[in-house]
Amino acid sequence: MQYFKQFHQNLVNRDYSSFLSLWDEYCSGDELDEDEMIKVLEDVKASEFCDSFGRYVDKALPLWKTLGENPKAHAIFKLIIDLQTSNEEDLGIMTYEYVKKKFEKANNFEHMLKLVGLRNMRNFQGSVSNMELLCHMHKGNFVFHTGGWGVGEIMDISFLREQMSLEFDYVSGRKDLSFQNAFKNLLPISKEHFLARRFGDPDGLETFARENPTEVIKTLLKDLGPRSAAEIKEELSELVIPSGEWTKWWQSTRSKIKKDTSIEVPTNLRDPFKLRDVEIGHEERLQRALDKKPDLNALIQLVYSFLRDFPTTLKNEDFKASLQGKLTEALSLENLTDAQELQLRFFLEDLSPQKDHKEIEQIIKNFSSIDSVINNILVIAFKKRSLVQVRKIREDWMNVFFDLLWKVDQNPLRDYLFTELLAAGKEEDVMTKLQTLLEHPGRYPQSLLWYFKKLMSKAKIPMADQKGKSKFFEAFLILLSILDRSGPSNRDVVKKMLSFITNGRYAIVRKIFQNASIEEVQEFLLLATKCHCFTDHDIKIFHSLGEVVHPSLSKMRKKYSAEEEEEEVIWTTEKGLQKVKSRIEEIATVETVENAKEIEVARALGDLRENAEFKSALERRDRLQGELKSLSELVNKAQVILKENISTETVGIGVVVECEDPKGSSTAYTLLGPWDANTDENILSFQSKLAQDITGLKVGDSFKVHNTEYKIKKLKNYFV
Repeated sequence: MQYFKQFHQNLVNRDYSSFLSLWDEYCSGDELDEDEMIKVLEDVKASEFCDSFGRYVDKALPLWKTLGENPKAHAIFKLIIDLQTSNEEDLGIMTYEYVKKKFEKANNFEHMLKLVGLRNMRNFQGSVSNMELLCHMHKGNFVFHTGGWGVGEIMDISFLREQMSLEFDYVSGRKDLSFQNAFKNLLPISKEHFLARRFGDPDGLETFARENPTEVIKTLLKDLGPRSAAEIKEELSELVIPSGEWTKWWQSTRSKIKKDTSIEVPTNLRDPFKLRDVEIGHEERLQRALDKKPDLNALIQLVYSFLRDFPTTLKNEDFKASLQGKLTEALSLENLTDAQELQLRFFLEDLSPQKDHKEIEQIIKNFSSIDSVINNILVIAFKKRSLVQVRKIREDWMNVFFDLLWKVDQNPLRDYLFTELLAAGKEEDVMTKLQTLLEHPGRYPQSLLWYFKKLMSKAKIPMADQKGKSKFFEAFLILLSILDRSGPSNRDVVKKMLSFITNGRYAIVRKIFQNASIEEVQEFLLLATKCHCFTDHDIKIFHSLGEVVHPSLSKMRKKYSAEEEEEEVIWTTEKGLQKVKSRIEEIATVETVENAKEIEVARALGDLRENAEFKSALERRDRLQGELKSLSELVNKAQVILKENISTETVGIGVVVECEDPKGSSTAYTLLGPWDANTDENILSFQSKLAQDITGLKVGDSFKVHNTEYKIKKLKNYFV
């Protein structure tokens, strides 16, 4: 394709003379690359040099004659006749003979020759393409409209009137087109073409797409060319697969496409999927990836994923030996970590199970920091395998397992460690370990959530009685309040915890409350109010469930409601209120719309489990929705501070407090709402601790700030 690149560059640069010189050189060659010739002719046909080039395109005919009869040779000749503008007699005769040989058996052949200009030979440009279209014109056949009408189905045709009637995808009602108009705008497509099937038999295509998802993608790529994930969605979602089922269907299909040898899957989510000219076997694909010399961690992930997805490739002994050689070669690298060496040894053991791999035992025995090695192993299956080897080989395995119990990140590994320790009769030591988890819930949040779920699943494990469940529920609520205040880094864990506790109409809460004492339930309700991720509705449900078991708790609910009412009003100035309203408007009209577009684009990229852009867009949506909801609720509680409502007899909202320290230095504090607070200007929120401490004081009273005592000298109205 070297010539094509040069031709294309000349067209881009509008260097017509260089293009013609290169064309002369190209046509004087001895061999012809059929695909390259087709691309060159299609490229120039779409360029502004199309008409000028028509006088020289027939220079390619000597090369074309060497090709013989095949579909690509037909495509080349058709393009030459589409481009030619000379209409020379010799070329006309050649075209006539070609058309006669190919289409002579067609009905109305003589009439067709007249229509395409091959009877009088005055203008036969495009005659082969037009003859092909005329032979395709039968009721029920499909065409594609290049002017934007989409796919059309031929409903009727008349050679007498030289006219046809069609129904198009993007235009309502039937449309009548003359043959001459059809020559300019229509391209014939087969009934098996993707667009024809989508327009003519959408239900059949949907069934086909559900039963053979990989095949429908192949058909799409073959007929429409390379397409990105977003473009594939545009062609299939709603039109073939219902939009509500698209995400699930595409995730399943994408995983199957990755295993197909005829489709090239892009590494970048925005790049297109392509149909390969020649199928590449799984072994060759891995070999090509290994030839790029990835770093060791990437190599381990690559080989593991490959062997997991294509285990049958190991039946190829040559490939198996080649892979063993690559892995053995990797063992000789410098600065090889224990985790990397162990994973490579596991691969070699799988490839040659009949051999005795004593090196694995030696590595396990010599571990200096087992938790570090386990954490650095990339493949979860190999983490479990390493732990099994530790259990088998090392005498101190119990100490190792106890040390790792809360440190490992994956629940299957925790399950294995926990099961082995209990099987070894270490229940008392496990109880001690659980006690440390209860005392410090914030240290290992995932572990606490894991064990609490096991407790509530009716498993026969330590602390599975009511007392143990109550203790873990208390620790669960404490952990939830800690994570809730720690920022967005723990958002996923908080969501997981909320989902667990609210599922099944708060089934977990019901089970815990059912056998808990009134004191325990009161403690749970108090802890729940400190978890800001719970909505008011959640808190009310907690109270209702508590009252079902202990009716006397209804008094506590009234107290909670009274506290809510006290905190209803949020004082603010008009300026502060407008600032918040502006923020609400910005979120609702600008940021939310932008985020919706981000989600749509990211969703189209597919494979949501590995789609960082999609997760990021969803996180932003959650943040925006949370902020919008919070600000809207606060605005509903807001009350503007008015000049006439401010009393300067005591310190309160809207009062400027002028005070003096023992050295005679004057300072002024202003009490306003949280939206007006500005520490640089000593404007305090009425909700702040200092504001609450000095509220109600009068002129002459004293108060302390940072161990310095201040005396109030004067109280002023903020608006005066």
